[in-house]
Amino acid sequence: MKILSWNVNGLRSVARKNEIQKIINSQIYDVILLQETKIEEINKLIETNGYVYYIMHSTVKKGYSGVITFCKETPINVIYGIGHEKYDNEGRVITIELKDYFIVNSYFPNSRRDLSRLDFKKDFNEKILEFLEKLRKRKPVVIGGDFNVAHTDLDIARPKQNDGNAGFTREERAFVDKFIEKGYIDTFRLFNKEGGNYSWWTYLYKSAKANNIAWRIDYFLVSSELKNKVKAAGIIKKQEGSDHAPVFVEVD
Repeated sequence: MKILSWNVNGLRSVARKNEIQKIINSQIYDVILLQETKIEEINKLIETNGYVYYIMHSTVKKGYSGVITFCKETPINVIYGIGHEKYDNEGRVITIELKDYFIVNSYFPNSRRDLSRLDFKKDFNEKILEFLEKLRKRKPVVIGGDFNVAHTDLDIARPKQNDGNAGFTREERAFVDKFIEKGYIDTFRLFNKEGGNYSWWTYLYKSAKANNIAWRIDYFLVSSELKNKVKAAGIIKKQEGSDHAPVFVEVD
């Protein structure tokens, strides 16, 4: 099972550039998770070419947030949200149930530059972990998406300058520790222990991507039961179309 996750920062823009269509047409991935799609329906933006798809969009603000999951096979079940209205209204999580595990598509809140949404994010983190633990009682879990946090100093180009900034606060980083303590594995780190591997660069600095001044904030975690079934994980750094690079995982 090959799974791709990509924060597209607006599906319309990526669709116009034909980048997502290329991925779909390649038929490489069994499941494709998109975040920050900012649309209510695909309409004619994309030819799905045999994939079924499921959309959750923000109902509180148009053109904001949103996730879409594409799947080659029809899932056993689809779960929209995590059961908490104030988060679900922002269109942040879709879960599909397959034969051997759940796949959770997640777009974690941004705590904002002034940290005005840090408490909102901390509570979301607790609620989504509770949701994952309930799923895990039934079968293993794969969760992919934009977590909006760089976990360690290895996951950010300039850790000292960004200490305490949104996405690199102690509270946000500690919650990734909590995921790991609960038995979730950062799949990328199974294969790569080095720094300098990032998935997001800011548009505020034109040379950020060229100079690799960036953050790793997009992840695939698996519950520990799947650790030995993870065959590959990585970042597709050359992909164009968004301020994020796609990440992928391959699970037996």
